[in-house]
Amino acid sequence: MSLLVVGLSHRSAPVSVLERASLAADTQAKLLQDTLAAEPAAEGAVLATCNRIELYADVDKFHAGVAELSTLLAQHSGVGLEELTPYLYVHYEDRAVHHLFSVACGLDSMVVGEGQILGQIKDALALGQDLHTAGRLLNDLFQQALRVGKRAHSETGIDRAGQSLVTFGLQQVADGADVDAWAKGKRALVIGAGSMSSLAAATLARVGVSEIVIANRTAPRAERLVQILTEPGGTGVAARAVEMVAVGDELTRADIVVSCTGATGLVLTGEAVETAMAGRTAPLALLDLAMPRDIDAAAHRMPGVRLVDIESLAEASADAPMAADVDQVRSIVSDEVAAFGAAQRAAHITPTVVALRTMAADVVAGEVARLEGRLPGLDDKQRAEITQTVRRVVDKLLHAPTVRVKQLASEPGGAGYADALRTLFDLDPETVASVSRADLNDADVKNRGRV
Repeated sequence: MSLLVVGLSHRSAPVSVLERASLAADTQAKLLQDTLAAEPAAEGAVLATCNRIELYADVDKFHAGVAELSTLLAQHSGVGLEELTPYLYVHYEDRAVHHLFSVACGLDSMVVGEGQILGQIKDALALGQDLHTAGRLLNDLFQQALRVGKRAHSETGIDRAGQSLVTFGLQQVADGADVDAWAKGKRALVIGAGSMSSLAAATLARVGVSEIVIANRTAPRAERLVQILTEPGGTGVAARAVEMVAVGDELTRADIVVSCTGATGLVLTGEAVETAMAGRTAPLALLDLAMPRDIDAAAHRMPGVRLVDIESLAEASADAPMAADVDQVRSIVSDEVAAFGAAQRAAHITPTVVALRTMAADVVAGEVARLEGRLPGLDDKQRAEITQTVRRVVDKLLHAPTVRVKQLASEPGGAGYADALRTLFDLDPETVASVSRADLNDADVKNRGRV
């Protein structure tokens, strides 16, 4: 395994850099395609959220891989390599596994313990599968990361350590007031209809707003979200969809605005907010969860407006208390990293063991055929008994060394045992390679569409 991750996050880079380096969906796809076209990378996956951009790859050369992945991130993010490099972090092999598992558990999130990251990891894996850039290693890695994240949330109280970015954001715009009491009866405007906007709408409904207006560039998506909010047995909140051109009018009536779109420019300009405030006396709370930002930072300075964005959330989260359960989650991550590494190392030697047993079976078949030529008078029962005896002898001779070599190969530094086995038994490298290709094809069939 030569797993490499190069990335930047809210922990390594200022929000201003993250904002400029954000990757649109089509850019992520192009980045993955270019990653596989790069010589050092055999597989690729990209994890892009509002506060992290990470490129995962299976590489055959560490230094060349770091240089190539860093260059690719710079090219596709639009931030020059010289400017981007100081904010990049690099993790390799077990450290890369440890990093992704920690991310999946919410330990590396802006709000520790938040569960939204699991959906984002699932999306990253799905994209890699759709584009066929995620092979056996990254399929195994990301699927195991999802299982580790779910285990952390089910076996510990990490959920008590944090909440969703939406909930945390609402706590900040409420400015110390109880969110349920502060939001009750207010009118809310949600701009966008993606996963984060949907979570925002559901959260607003749960805390008791009286009305939610959904504005989105694609009308059917906005209408579908309204349908979910208002369906029988749902939240019971009044909701309606509007076109983006109506946002200015809705802004004059809303008490709370949550915006999270994939737009590359501002969705709410300072002028639009100022115009909306001119005809009203009630305060306006703005929560900008987009990266790059949707709402003009100039709104910070307007009387009666409270704006909370990713940058201010990052500052607030730095002072958030850590739960005692975090230590338990870290222990789970360490155990799972060790288990994953052992499984990968053991899997590395499997094709060699299979090739050895195939060679042994060929030897048995050849010797039985030779014996039949020398003893043509053997009947079927005698021939079967002799064949079974020879097979048993070979199996018993191979059993202990093959079991032991799998155990040794699963330990750190055990990769050399496969080479030793191939050398000692003079195994044909092409035979071993063919077994590996068959395993890879089987894994691809099993994993396709399975996230």
